[in-house]
Amino acid sequence: MTDAPDSAPTDTFARHLAARPLVAILRGLPPEDAVAIGEALVAEGITIIEVPLNSPDPLTSIARLAARLGGAALIGAGTVLGTGDVARVADAGGALIVAPNTDRLVIRAAKAAGMAAAPGCLTPTECFAALEAGADALKLFPAEMASPAVVKALRAVLPRDVPLLPVGGIIPASMAAYRAAGADGFGLGSALYAPGMSAAEVATRARAFTAALAEEAEQGA
Repeated sequence: MTDAPDSAPTDTFARHLAARPLVAILRGLPPEDAVAIGEALVAEGITIIEVPLNSPDPLTSIARLAARLGGAALIGAGTVLGTGDVARVADAGGALIVAPNTDRLVIRAAKAAGMAAAPGCLTPTECFAALEAGADALKLFPAEMASPAVVKALRAVLPRDVPLLPVGGIIPASMAAYRAAGADGFGLGSALYAPGMSAAEVATRARAFTAALAEEAEQGA
């Protein structure tokens, strides 16, 4: 099934998260590899893809991914640090803005542009500031500093309908403990993709993540 052409990015983001709550972070992706890597991820069921803006020519990669996969995946940018970047990502066809920090201006610019926003946060103060600005999801970053116990504590005070996504150092074996603590999904970085990897290698790693997620769901049923 593809998304309707007029589907709002916020609704599309929520739908993709509900189907498979994994976000591929393709840091360092060169434009010439973008389509092949993107197609491999979508084939394995990972349909939220971000290209960090500190990658080589990231807007070209975003444009190519959006043109090729926009009906089957939600494409966006990560490491978005300013409002000008939000506009450039939108012009390239991106529909998701991800940041390592909580910047109210960036969040509000994303929402004003009709895009989904997932800012980075680590403390309750940052989480609630992000929500006040209109965030659609919270990127708990860096997860290396936020154990499942931290997730459980945050989940106790955050609105239940707000997705909480640990990012940083996530591997297939670490997901179950986070999910049990209340994490809704994950951002997947170098354990999923590193520059120079082939599409087949990325597909194999993606399969390990989706299998771990399915196993956790079966055990929790």
